[in-house]
Amino acid sequence: MKDLGNINVQDINQNDGNDFYASFREKLIDVEQFPTLYTFKFIVPATTENKQVIETIFEHPSTKIQIKDSKTGKYNSLSIETFVNSADDVIAYYKKVSSLEKVIML
Repeated sequence: MKDLGNINVQDINQNDGNDFYASFREKLIDVEQFPTLYTFKFIVPATTENKQVIETIFEHPSTKIQIKDSKTGKYNSLSIETFVNSADDVIAYYKKVSSLEKVIML
């Protein structure tokens, strides 16, 4: 990829889930240098269960999780920094988190 700026959603083919992840994988490989510490960002309904599930998914010793409550307290914004070996690791984490109801992946 010529431009090493941010990956934009518009840059990724979204015809179906497989095309999305294949294209996202290519973009990650072009932009990131693996292995690396990668930052994930999610917005989830504010429940103890959601926090516990995410903490279980991101169990690597390097993981740092920051949680901010929304103004109304209905949602949590999570910034998660963790070690990944490859673009496939990043995609695997996103797929695991996508199992949560009403999750927004940024």
